[in-house]
Amino acid sequence: MDVLQSLLIPILNPELLGLIALGTFAGIYVGAIPGLSVTMAVSILISFTFSWEVYPALALMIGIYMGGVYGGSRTAILLNIPGAPAAIATALDGYPLAQKGLAGEAIGIVTVVSFIGGFIGIATLAVFAPPLADFAIRFQPRDYMLLAVLGILLVGSLSGDSLVKGIFAGALGIGLGSVGMDPLTYTERFTFGTDALRAGVSFVAVMIGMFGISEGLMQLHTVNTPAVKQKIGRIIPSWSVVRKHLPLGLQTSSIGTVIGALPGTGGDIAALIAYDHATRVTRNPEVPFGKGAIEGLVAPETANNAAVGGAFIPMLTLGIPGDAVTAIMLGALFIHGLNPGPMLMVEQPDMFWFIVSALGLANVFMLIFGLTGIRVFVKIVEMPRSVLLPVILLLSIVGAYAVSNSLGDVYWMLGFGIFGYFLKLYGYPLGPVILGVILSRLLDDNWRRAIISDQESLWMLLKGTVASPLSLVLFVTVILIFVSKTPLWGMIFRKKAG
Repeated sequence: MDVLQSLLIPILNPELLGLIALGTFAGIYVGAIPGLSVTMAVSILISFTFSWEVYPALALMIGIYMGGVYGGSRTAILLNIPGAPAAIATALDGYPLAQKGLAGEAIGIVTVVSFIGGFIGIATLAVFAPPLADFAIRFQPRDYMLLAVLGILLVGSLSGDSLVKGIFAGALGIGLGSVGMDPLTYTERFTFGTDALRAGVSFVAVMIGMFGISEGLMQLHTVNTPAVKQKIGRIIPSWSVVRKHLPLGLQTSSIGTVIGALPGTGGDIAALIAYDHATRVTRNPEVPFGKGAIEGLVAPETANNAAVGGAFIPMLTLGIPGDAVTAIMLGALFIHGLNPGPMLMVEQPDMFWFIVSALGLANVFMLIFGLTGIRVFVKIVEMPRSVLLPVILLLSIVGAYAVSNSLGDVYWMLGFGIFGYFLKLYGYPLGPVILGVILSRLLDDNWRRAIISDQESLWMLLKGTVASPLSLVLFVTVILIFVSKTPLWGMIFRKKAG
């Protein structure tokens, strides 16, 4: 079977086409509800598709994956509650646009750039899968550690007006992410002898509480203020807008694809790193970042959708999942008697090209479903606050409970919501807290592995970093970004300019 025939399998089969469309539609709405993650939806789906043929099962799962990654942006823009971690950066500029009455325009832009990012990720999977997989497998623990440090330096981009408050919030997030059992020694950390803390603090409960409940409490201050009337004019962005932001979108799509191809990372880290990249390369945005900058939507949304294609690269070429969803799909392929890995493209190339084609179709359906129904969806933000606040509270409780069907997560979510409310009240940014929780495990695990593999010697770790070209590039990048945040950087460039 040649490549073209394999690509046409889902296109010419009405059942497969329908399943991809259904999965994408359902994924958008699953992704939009905080707490109902794509990972959970796909894992539940496996039990239903166990007896199916492999093509229909994969078609439905791929549709949900692609739709779910995009769907998280809806509630991030409309309610300031990211439906998924990958949409946290989208809320930073999307919600201010909704407050200005531009929710429809924001969703339209996000939908189009998500399509572009998704397309680039899929095209990269189709053309460059083997060399990119070879690149990803070269990453050592110290490289992942440096990648986490790069991510932590994002605090500067997410801190708003006060870097000191941002650093405090980031450190708080790292502390929260460290609670629980040490994964290497199985000793307790920051549990204070409490059984409930041994499993750690649920990241989703922290995210929903910090963004959802705190936002609801903040809106109590303006409960009698009339809702902002949304201007629903042109939903599909003009070609001039797309062309203006296309260079940035291509850069952040590349970032998303590469980050997505690194096992253990995923769309959430890709989106945050892309957002930081946008703040560095965008000179004189029309609106400052954090206040409704279009670049703040383009960067994270192209990156997190490009990461979908990237996540399939190590899965299909090496048998190593790129993220949690591809880990579940890997299990599904094994259940159906397939063996993903280096021999898949040799022994069953039809499966590789079927997945590429299904991803492409899901991306097209995402564009179609994403651009329809916006006028109805944005009515959410025009609801009176006395009606909207209970909706936010209900969504938050359902989302937190859905994490593990536990009331304990609901209590955590409410506690972090009240804590986040006071942080907001005193001007502390919430983005760095979530960033710290996301990156703490990546940093902690890989720092420990790196130092153990180098005989617990910092000198040996440094020598290994300098000796490896990949590690050296990451290390120099970390140093440059760190220096760029100090007064020294400004002094050097002012001197040159003078």
